[in-house]
Amino acid sequence: MKILSIIITIIMIISHTNTMSQDSIFGIFEEQSDIGDVKIEGSTSYDPTTDEYLLGGSGSNIWFNQDEFHYLWKSIEGDFILYAELTFTGDNTEPHRKGGWMIRQSLANNAPYVDATVHGDGLTSLQYREKINGETAEVLAEISGPQIIQLERKGNRYTMSAAKPGNPLEIVGAHEQELGSSVYVGLFVCAHNESAFQQIIYHNVRISVPALESKANSRNGVSSRLEIMDVNSMKRRLIYQNDSLFEAPNWSATEPMLIYNSNGRLFKIPVSGGTPKVIDTDFAVGLNNDHGISPDGKWIAISNHEQGKPSRVYVLPYTGGKPKLVTENGPSYWHGWSADSKTLAFVAGREVSKFYDIYTIKRKGGKETRITDAECLDDGPDYSLDGKYIYFNSCRSGTMQIWRMKTDGSDPEQLTFDDYQDWFPHPSPDGKWLVFISYLNEVAAGDHPPNKHVMLRLMPVDGGDIKVIAHLYGGQGTLNVPSWSPDSKEIAFVSYTY
Repeated sequence: MKILSIIITIIMIISHTNTMSQDSIFGIFEEQSDIGDVKIEGSTSYDPTTDEYLLGGSGSNIWFNQDEFHYLWKSIEGDFILYAELTFTGDNTEPHRKGGWMIRQSLANNAPYVDATVHGDGLTSLQYREKINGETAEVLAEISGPQIIQLERKGNRYTMSAAKPGNPLEIVGAHEQELGSSVYVGLFVCAHNESAFQQIIYHNVRISVPALESKANSRNGVSSRLEIMDVNSMKRRLIYQNDSLFEAPNWSATEPMLIYNSNGRLFKIPVSGGTPKVIDTDFAVGLNNDHGISPDGKWIAISNHEQGKPSRVYVLPYTGGKPKLVTENGPSYWHGWSADSKTLAFVAGREVSKFYDIYTIKRKGGKETRITDAECLDDGPDYSLDGKYIYFNSCRSGTMQIWRMKTDGSDPEQLTFDDYQDWFPHPSPDGKWLVFISYLNEVAAGDHPPNKHVMLRLMPVDGGDIKVIAHLYGGQGTLNVPSWSPDSKEIAFVSYTY
C-alpha cells in the first residue's frame, strides 16, 4: 500500500507540472500582422514578468470598406470571452487613434469583422463589417474613455462591455453576425494617420472559453489559472496554469508560497511560479476548497470528506503530516482562524436548523459553539486579525451581502447594500481592507456556482466605497478562502477557461 501511495503521489505531481507554455514572444497569441498597406511597419513586444503587451503601429483607419492597422492575433473556434485593459502611450495626438479587441474572418484588409474599440479622444464603440468589402457600422457607447474592455462571442452574437478602473462593466451593445466557427482574435492598434506611429500598452489580457450551456455547473475539461494581483495597481500576473481543476489559494505567512487544493489533495507552489509539490496529508485525500493557514504559520486547517462520511474539519502541521479531527460532526467546512491561531470558525449543517450556520471551536477540538441562527444561509466566516470581528456573508436581508459580527456572534452589522450576490469576505492582515467575490444578480442568493462572470471587489473593513479590482470568469474556487499576502499588497485567486 505504501508503494501504491508513492506511485499515486508521483502521478499527481506529474499531472500538476506547469502547463504554461514557454515564454512566447507573443504571449498567448500566435502571430502579428500589418493589415492593409501601412506605411510604417508595426511591432509587438511581450514582457512575461509583467504579463504586458506593447503594440505599435501605423495605419490610416479601420473604417469604410478597408482597414490599415497592426494586429496581434491567434486563431480560435467556438465561444469565448476577451478581456483586456489598455493605455495609449507615445506622442501621437490624433483624436481617432484607436485600439481594442478585434475578431476577423480573415487577414484581408476588407474582411468582415467585429471589434471593441476605444479611441484616443475617448469615443468608444462596437464596430463591425458584415460582408467582404462592405461598409463599417458601429454601436456607440455612452461611456467615454474606458480602459477596460470585454468582447464576448456566444454563437453569432457579439457583446461588448466596458468600464473605467474600479467600476463594474457596462454593456455597450450587441451585434448578430456570421463570421464562421474559426476566426482570428486579437489586440490591435491604429494610428489613424499613415505617417504616425501609435503605441498601446495592454495588460490583464485574458481569453476565456466558457463552459457549454448544457454543462453549466460541470468542471469537466476545465483549465485553471492561478493569478496574483497587486490591489493598488490592479495589475494581474499569471503564475501557473494547468489543464485540471484546482481551487482556493492561501498565502503562507512564513514563506513566499501558496497552497491550493486539487483532486482531494493540497499542493504548494512558490509565488513566483514553478512546479507544485504535494503536501502530505496522510489519510486525508478527500479535501475540498475550504482550507487555510493559521496566522502563526504553524498549522493548516482542512475540510475533508472521508469515504461514507460528510466533510469534517481537521488540523495538521504546516509542513504536512497526519491530520487531527477537530469537528466530530459533519457536514463542517472550515473558513477562518482566530488571530491567536487557537480557534476556528466554520460553517456547518446541524439538526437544530434547516440552514447552514456559523460555528466556532478550539483548534484542539471540544465543544462547538453556534454563533448565528438566521433563517437563511450564513457562510464564509473569516476573523479580523485585531480579534474584534468575524466577517461573513449572509442572505438574511434577501440577497447575499457582506456582514460582520463580534467574535461571539453578537451585534451583526451589514456592510454591503447592492444588487450583487457577495460572498467570502477576507480582511487584509493590516486591518484596512476587505476583499470579496461578487456574482451578478442572475445567480440565486444561496448559490455560489462555477462558470460565471464575477468580480473581485475591495472595500474598507468598516464599510464604504467599493472598488472593482478584477473582472473574470470563475466563481466557485476563485476566492473561497483567505488569500492575502502577509504585507496586504497582493491577493491570489483562480480564474478558469475550458
